[in-house]
Amino acid sequence: MNKKLLHTLSMLLLAMVAFTFTSCSLFDLDEIDGHRYVDLGLSVKWATCNVGADSPEDYGDYFACGETKPKSTYNESTYKWYQGDSYDLTKYCTDRDYGTVDNKTQLDLSDDAAHVNWGGSWRMPTYDEWTELKEKCTWTWHRHTYYYDDEVVGYEVTSKINGNSIFLPAAGYRDDSRLFPGGYYWSSSLFTKFPFCAWSMGFDFSIAPLYARAPVRYYGLSVRPVCP
Repeated sequence: MNKKLLHTLSMLLLAMVAFTFTSCSLFDLDEIDGHRYVDLGLSVKWATCNVGADSPEDYGDYFACGETKPKSTYNESTYKWYQGDSYDLTKYCTDRDYGTVDNKTQLDLSDDAAHVNWGGSWRMPTYDEWTELKEKCTWTWHRHTYYYDDEVVGYEVTSKINGNSIFLPAAGYRDDSRLFPGGYYWSSSLFTKFPFCAWSMGFDFSIAPLYARAPVRYYGLSVRPVCP
């Protein structure tokens, strides 16, 4: 066979293999509804990438809590469930001082960014599921090479049960039109003490991960789906 043709075919094969192991939606063995997951031996299976991402290292999209589409500006005036300001909530409120009380403490699937964008049995993790991930996995700070020389930092989260792992990039969060550093991921659990906030898992660079954070709901955070 012509050496030039053989080299070309070899490079094509390598590219296909690399794509197979980095893509989150195509040619993967462990998939549900077209999206790859990792079984960490926990109560739910964790997706390999964020909503809107094409690989584990990709940041993906940002969502306000209870919204299902990314946008350019994340503030009180653009938030779907505010009427005027954060003290006049129209949904997910447990205190009449903050708006219309419905006593909902968990996002409906119709307001769940993971479920709406990925479908099937995919959904956002609960507070308890993030806590389980934190306590039953080893968190190791990593730098991943992404698209040649670009580097993405984040945590390699490795199960203490079976040794499988996922990567959570430090995608930051959006307030208004600005992107701030760190890693912040929504849960589907509302913060009942202050209904204008919701629980998230967050970490600041290589500091030990903290799940118990409750930013205001209009911030734009990453979403990492789970499924039963």
